[in-house]
Amino acid sequence: MFPYEKLILYQKAFDNQKRVMLMLQQFKTVPPYVKSQFGRASLSIMLNIAEGSGRTSIKERKNFLTIARGSTFECAAITDLLFAQEEISYDLYAELRSEFEEISRILYVMIKNLS
Repeated sequence: MFPYEKLILYQKAFDNQKRVMLMLQQFKTVPPYVKSQFGRASLSIMLNIAEGSGRTSIKERKNFLTIARGSTFECAAITDLLFAQEEISYDLYAELRSEFEEISRILYVMIKNLS
């Protein structure tokens, strides 16, 4: 087992990525560039957490977690857009926003603990 697989944060990001992938497959009217960006940003969260956990220097680890947090903000912004364009329901919007906020908070604490 890799160290990142034990992280609750990684597990949350992984579950979130699976959900985003399923959701993106169902979108019919969302422009392909928005779907692509959302998928890539969501995947970036998970992958940067994993890659950062494999780094030995604190500076590198912190950098990857910071990138993951930026991608989390990007996903939250795309979620706002999808809701504003009535592509997703309020319930789904609220769930996604809550998940991204939780991931962001955990990342923030981890980054601060590395400082």
